[in-house]
Amino acid sequence: MTFGGGRRRAGRRGRGDGAVRLTYLALAIWGAIHPMWYFVAWFRRNGWDVVGMFEAWHANAATSGLVWDLTIAAIALTVWIVAESVRRRDWVGLAPIPAIFGIGLSCGLPLYLFMRMRRR
Repeated sequence: MTFGGGRRRAGRRGRGDGAVRLTYLALAIWGAIHPMWYFVAWFRRNGWDVVGMFEAWHANAATSGLVWDLTIAAIALTVWIVAESVRRRDWVGLAPIPAIFGIGLSCGLPLYLFMRMRRR
């Protein structure tokens, strides 16, 4: 069912779905590259100290709040992906989970949406 209340037959893609799907892919790529640019710059300046990066993420209340906001959103998305993958028996749909926690929510969410729109 669509948001407008109209029905669409299963397996049939609507107009513009290809463009939306490519937009999700572009956002996933951007979400992988852009944040990594800052992480790599930080590591170059401070050395490959992961503990130091975690400490920097909690340097003040603002950054701690942002880290927790993204962490909770990542966990919620992961729960949703697992539930949807089990319900749909779509195990390939689990692939974005490592991207969520290894790269970031900005990559994992659009990657999941891109994959979810693929033809079955």
